[in-house]
Amino acid sequence: MLSIAIGCDPNAMELKFAIIDYLNIKGYLVTDFGDEDPIYANTAFRLATSVAANQYDRGILICGTGIGMSIAANKVKGAYAALLSDSYSAERAIKSNNANIACLGALTLGKNLALNLIEIWLNAEFDENSPSAEKVKKIIDYEKIKPKCIESG
Repeated sequence: MLSIAIGCDPNAMELKFAIIDYLNIKGYLVTDFGDEDPIYANTAFRLATSVAANQYDRGILICGTGIGMSIAANKVKGAYAALLSDSYSAERAIKSNNANIACLGALTLGKNLALNLIEIWLNAEFDENSPSAEKVKKIIDYEKIKPKCIESG
């Protein structure tokens, strides 16, 4: 069973607890990274660092829109956060991008939609032999270098 790290800012506490209840019912191992820090980046950095270090299989971050959490989480090397807003994106976040962190907006999604997106995301799997694998590898390889400039072309 997957281990899931979850955290949010104070705007998203109600949705976070609904997701935790859902994950517990489904049998996932859930660790709560909190909800009281108004500086959402602090929670995002801690959770993303833990997911990137493979302490958890996947992570879920929630703030008002999910945008700030995804920006902050993506600053952590090895963290690949995707903002989930619709079912197709939730599926492709894993299948095409191997996103290990889902970000949600508590003020932009209803509870039922958020739970549906989490279910789709958790049930999707990345295919290492898919055409997307080369694209994901390019992102991982880019993290290993510190380019001075990238030329267009």
